[in-house]
Amino acid sequence: MSVPERVAEFRFYEELNDFLPKEKRKKPFSYHFRYNQNVKDAIEALGVPHAEVDLILVNSISQDFSYLLQNGDFISVYPVFESIDITHVTRLRSKPLREPKFILDVHLGKLCKYLRLLGFDTFYRNNLNDDEIVKISVFENRIILTRDIGILKNGKVSHGYWVRSQYPEQQLNEVIRRFDLKSQLQPFLRCISCNGLIEPVDKSMIENQLNENTRRFFSDFYQCLSCGKIFWEGSHFENMKKFVDVLLRDNDIKP
Repeated sequence: MSVPERVAEFRFYEELNDFLPKEKRKKPFSYHFRYNQNVKDAIEALGVPHAEVDLILVNSISQDFSYLLQNGDFISVYPVFESIDITHVTRLRSKPLREPKFILDVHLGKLCKYLRLLGFDTFYRNNLNDDEIVKISVFENRIILTRDIGILKNGKVSHGYWVRSQYPEQQLNEVIRRFDLKSQLQPFLRCISCNGLIEPVDKSMIENQLNENTRRFFSDFYQCLSCGKIFWEGSHFENMKKFVDVLLRDNDIKP
């Protein structure tokens, strides 16, 4: 005896539509099922990673991922709200990460440097596999940034974002807007090589590591507390400062 087919209506909002085929974007559509299925499995069957979902309304009532679909349900699915207070409904993670830390997949090395340049705690190694990224994300409470949608469907992932653009500077703008980071930029706080914090250091403490011209023409120095790399405000610093200034301008951020 065959199980009768049941139908639920889904509607996805904002950037969650990026994961859907064009004919299902920004409008209600039917989802057919026969057997008991929770809403999380249905959402991922439609191509949307659960890590990008933060609010599910079933017939206007908030539900968690374990809710079992019923015939005739109308389900509205919303993305992660990083800057809107929705504490009165059932959020699907404990809280947004207001002091965000990131971990990036192997395809986002340039984005990693840009995020560190702006002061964000960013973990990156070019030899990490998906399981290692998920493990570190969970243990250190880091947001996964990835170009691989599949990793965000791992059931252990709570915070993650699929980076849409293929171009590093666009990726950086995208992440700043997505996580509402405008007020949290702290340029030159971190070492772009190792992610360590940078602090001023007395010239006398590192003078023996400087070449002759650097000793002669510069007096203010900074050092990474993790890898020991030394920085000063030479031409390389000026180039990075120009990059940051352009970024702030493009994102309408007041320095």
